[in-house]
Amino acid sequence: MAKEDISFHGCRETPVFIFFKDARSIFKMDELGLEIMRIALPAALALTADPIASLVDTAFIGQIGPVELAAVGVSIALFNQVSRIAIFPLVSITTSFVAEEDTITKVIPESEDCESLENELSLDNENKMLIPENDSDKTPSKSELLANSFEVANIKHEKRHIPSASSALIIGGILGIIQAAFLISAAKPLLNFMGVKSDSPMLFPAQEYLTLRSLGAPAVLLSLAMQGVFRGFKDTKTPLYATVAGDLTNIILDPIFMFVFHLGVRGAAIAHVLSQYLISLILFWRLAEQVALLPPSPKYLQFGRFLKNGFLLLMRVIAVTFCVTLAASMAARRGPTQMAAFQVCLQVWLATSLLADGLAVAGQVINHSVQLLCQNPQEMQPTARSAVEG
Repeated sequence: MAKEDISFHGCRETPVFIFFKDARSIFKMDELGLEIMRIALPAALALTADPIASLVDTAFIGQIGPVELAAVGVSIALFNQVSRIAIFPLVSITTSFVAEEDTITKVIPESEDCESLENELSLDNENKMLIPENDSDKTPSKSELLANSFEVANIKHEKRHIPSASSALIIGGILGIIQAAFLISAAKPLLNFMGVKSDSPMLFPAQEYLTLRSLGAPAVLLSLAMQGVFRGFKDTKTPLYATVAGDLTNIILDPIFMFVFHLGVRGAAIAHVLSQYLISLILFWRLAEQVALLPPSPKYLQFGRFLKNGFLLLMRVIAVTFCVTLAASMAARRGPTQMAAFQVCLQVWLATSLLADGLAVAGQVINHSVQLLCQNPQEMQPTARSAVEG
């Protein structure tokens, strides 16, 4: 009997059992589950919005002809390869750094109701400073407490000083300008490397599209860097709204530029560039309302920290994106028809493959918050506390 107990106990400690023992908690809608859903769902929708808009672009361009569709497919694959190498490490690092700094700067815990706020105001030393010294012996009235609560609320709504946000915008802007200059100046050699030779009918439309699309590189990198900042704030709704607004603008402008003004693939590139700058303006406007983007001194910027950690992610990003770029190059060498078919399939795959990344964003943000807050349990929010206790 003892041997059976020992074998059963050993079985319960196997990695397989440990993996499945809390499987029933997956669908448990507790505070942590609701918080993950609140962050992950808008993030997933924002990530899939751009591939869906690109799929609509593909449908419009396909109306012109298979050669143009194949040319745009090669250009998009090349543009995305360079963009992801430049920005995806920056986005991931920005989310982590901003989540860390934002958690540290939250000195005033959020009150759950007016009664708890009044109790904090009557007991907390910082809030007592709001009461004049000559009335210190008197018990503050309810109106005074409420007035003080409004002052505290104003303090809480002041712009936050997040050095990582400023660093991310500067690095993103510089990388965007470098990317635009690189792609414009080396468009033809890069397309030749991708399999679009000088005698290919795809060369001229591909070079034309890539050159115009590259003008939007600064906006693309800046918008992605700002999305990383908002994710660090656990705000995935603002990037979603901005992305949807930009993609709808792109979808509306596509047929106007392509068929009304007869610009062809140039019209598709111009519409996409304008939509990217619209997304950047919306995100910058919303971010400037919450964060002081100009640091007190350049020493507060963290370029070294960004570059050191970003380099560690660079090899992974290159490996992931190189496979898609290599596949696009092989399809382009087969001819316009094969490349056009590859472009359609690629956009359909991208539109459905990014849904899981929303959960990755939620896990990344909550993990950093929990790691910092567990060092100060008295300031831990309910969601973070339930995550630690779980």
